Amino acid sequence: MITATPRPATLSPRALHPPGFPMFSVRPARPGDAAALAALSRPFARSGALRERSPAQYASQAQDFLVAEAPDGTVEGCLGLSVHPAETPAGRPAAGVLYNFCVAGHRQGCGMGAQLLHAALARARDRSVRTLFTATTGSGRLFLRHDFAPTSPSRAPAAWARSLDPRRNATVLARAL
Repeated sequence: MITATPRPATLSPRALHPPGFPMFSVRPARPGDAAALAALSRPFARSGALRERSPAQYASQAQDFLVAEAPDGTVEGCLGLSVHPAETPAGRPAAGVLYNFCVAGHRQGCGMGAQLLHAALARARDRSVRTLFTATTGSGRLFLRHDFAPTSPSRAPAAWARSLDPRRNATVLARAL
């Protein structure tokens, strides 16, 4: 008698995406993505949801970003992760800040934001981040569904907390990893 070890069922990548929405992939950003990141983020900055950043800023911070890319190479989503080391040797462990999270309007609701967030969580764990913070001027529903909770800015990395603009009335959220 020959026995075979059953293999777990696998889904094709297309099965993970709703019908009518082309597939996309998530990858680390490159400095050459700077213009695309600026263009993608511009409508969100104009609405007040994001801070305005120049292409030069995106190029210099490319190592922070993950991008969601359509099969044709178009950048349709992005999320930045900055890592802040412990502020004192006996202080808090490394913390991360998620920022500049945006998904093109025609891609919202197809799972792109969740996929970017999952990739950022994995990246944060790989970098020994113990707590992730973000600030949102919106509802924060996606973050809340992924175990983020409202918190005080005083728990966040001090330099980042000081950079928050009180006029934006953002809610600070945190999640332990």
